[in-house]
Amino acid sequence: MSSSEKGSGKDAVVDTSSQNSVPPPDHVSESGGIDAAWKFLDAHREDVAGATPIDINRLRWKIDFHIVPIMFCCYTVQFLDKVILNYAAVMGLNKDLNLTGNDFSNIATFLFVGLLVFEIPNIFFLQYFPAAKWLGANVLLWGVATASGAAAKNYQTLLVSRVFLGIFEATIGPSLILISSQWYTKSEQAPRFSFWYLGLGLGQILGGAISYGFQGVDANASFVGWRIMFLTLGLITSLIGACTFLFLPDTPMQARWLSDAEKVALLKHVSVNQTGIDNKKFRLKEIIEGIMDPQLLLILLSVILLSVSSGVVTTYSATLIRNLGYQPKQAALMNMPSGAVSIFFTLLVGYGVRKNSHRWAWILACIFPAIIGGALMSFLPSSNKNGVLAGIYLVNAVVAPLAVFYNWVAANVGGSTKRAFAAAVVSGSFSIGNIIGPQTFQARDAPDFRPAKIAVMGTQAGCALTTFLLFVYYVWQNKKRNVAAETEDAFLSPEAWARMTDKENKRFRYSY
Repeated sequence: MSSSEKGSGKDAVVDTSSQNSVPPPDHVSESGGIDAAWKFLDAHREDVAGATPIDINRLRWKIDFHIVPIMFCCYTVQFLDKVILNYAAVMGLNKDLNLTGNDFSNIATFLFVGLLVFEIPNIFFLQYFPAAKWLGANVLLWGVATASGAAAKNYQTLLVSRVFLGIFEATIGPSLILISSQWYTKSEQAPRFSFWYLGLGLGQILGGAISYGFQGVDANASFVGWRIMFLTLGLITSLIGACTFLFLPDTPMQARWLSDAEKVALLKHVSVNQTGIDNKKFRLKEIIEGIMDPQLLLILLSVILLSVSSGVVTTYSATLIRNLGYQPKQAALMNMPSGAVSIFFTLLVGYGVRKNSHRWAWILACIFPAIIGGALMSFLPSSNKNGVLAGIYLVNAVVAPLAVFYNWVAANVGGSTKRAFAAAVVSGSFSIGNIIGPQTFQARDAPDFRPAKIAVMGTQAGCALTTFLLFVYYVWQNKKRNVAAETEDAFLSPEAWARMTDKENKRFRYSY
């Protein structure tokens, strides 16, 4: 663990009585401007002079209470709204809409095509609009897109609703990355990323239970269970989006439930990140630097390889279970343990990174069980139901590392434009993997789908290799810089809040 990730004590004492407002030096202005956090600190030097020391642990719990549950709810409904297509498939959707051949796979794929295409404009929107407001608006709109799926009459109409769902969901990963980086230090971010990412595992569990419940609810012959499920979840999602828009602060400086002294203590605490809080100036050179950055190339490859299996889990797990001979209701319930596996590995990784760092090693600790799961799915006969089920469940270990890659972007990418671009790269890579995953399921391979199962093993092995190379790159970069990590002592210095990328800032230290 780098020294920048270590705790900085329980109390944050802000002594600003001897500090006077000073303009940023020229080299700071040339780097792209000064962060809004420094402007707030500069304006409140006298206001917080002699303030009562702030207990950082208590402040952290206060922030957790106000911020993390909202992010958790957003990520839960994000996964639920995607995965209900998985359950609708065993509830009669294919028959009701006359889907044939690869229609179902195409519908699943084009959700991620919409998500991928919209990642590019999403970079610009996140640069000019507050991440919290942009997230809330999009959650509300993808709830509308989910609900509209209830009115689908054929392949084309359902496809359109899922494409729009992908467009509005494009911001979920980038927005949560940017929001999390505003409130926590690098080591504190890891368990918080893991907590809101638990929404994925909960979504898997709730998806099975919700599908089971709605399979027995038919209003009439045309308004069947899966349609009611789409409508209900869409309305719930829109409500969560409205709450996010209204109650999630744009930045720590705008949190009404924090005093000025608490805001200053928090900004001092997170100043060691050297990634800033809020700077709206767009810099094209940061995009170019991101394109040329080896770390982003390795992250892109890793997340694509990782997400192929995620696409399999999201779209076809219930179908694979049903093909073992289970009835639709049984298949829905039998898929619920997948969520428990996801939650276990996500909590394990969050705790492990917080205590011991070494994010790369925890990623590998999740990939190896997924490889074993892929092998059990691929090579055991379908008559061995318990063995194949164990394989399907183990593959779900692969969802936990995505939270680590999100955390890597928040911790290791400096410069607001570059960080928004990097967040889009991760989210876009996730989409590419999820586009590939469902396409490995071809109608001609039914019912075993062995090529798709073998693809799970191969892509996970590739992800293990690229993750290790990323670790080697970070170690190499830190040795090249050979400088001490930043401390909280310089939190009032403009240089601590200068808008520099990780490449421009020679005191920046990578976390691995």
